[in-house]
Amino acid sequence: MAPTGWVWLARIKRSQGRKGEVFAEVLTDFPEKFTERRRLWLLSGGASAQDAAADANPREVELLHHWLHKGGVVLHFVGVDSISAAEELAGLVVAIPLDERAALSADEMYIGDLIGCVLVDVARIEPVTVGEIEDVDRSAGPVPILVVRGKSSSDEILIPYAKDYLRCVDVEAKRVEMALPEGLVELNRQEPS
Repeated sequence: MAPTGWVWLARIKRSQGRKGEVFAEVLTDFPEKFTERRRLWLLSGGASAQDAAADANPREVELLHHWLHKGGVVLHFVGVDSISAAEELAGLVVAIPLDERAALSADEMYIGDLIGCVLVDVARIEPVTVGEIEDVDRSAGPVPILVVRGKSSSDEILIPYAKDYLRCVDVEAKRVEMALPEGLVELNRQEPS
């Protein structure tokens, strides 16, 4: 029976070495968990985790060994023993079933759970819907940035995912409530180029 959802761990970029290893971009906050995993799946890797969830042909693979390397991870799978075999894996996503992901503490949240949630500003008397969270940028600084799609497809708003602003995350209802400082939404609205 196929899993109902996937957690992306890495995206394979290219072959690495001569024995079938691949270099992959790390997509997890827990790269050390590769040590504990032997059974992984390769997905076609659409533009998002939601696209890959529809992958009708996930390929189960066994991880032979791995190591962190230059900001990514080198993976070697059983049966992938040549450069040409490794090159065929470029673009695939390394994933695990949703129910096998690492447990989090009460104040932590999976990025994948935030994507698709509606962000609501509850700082005023009447709550205001800001838009839908479509990505989380963890490279912008010490606080992750929510990339929110506003009312139109070209309306992008960047909101710091700061604990001071956060009031409620309801993953089941796909709703994130934050008390945002006045003017923050307008200040962080990205103009279409």
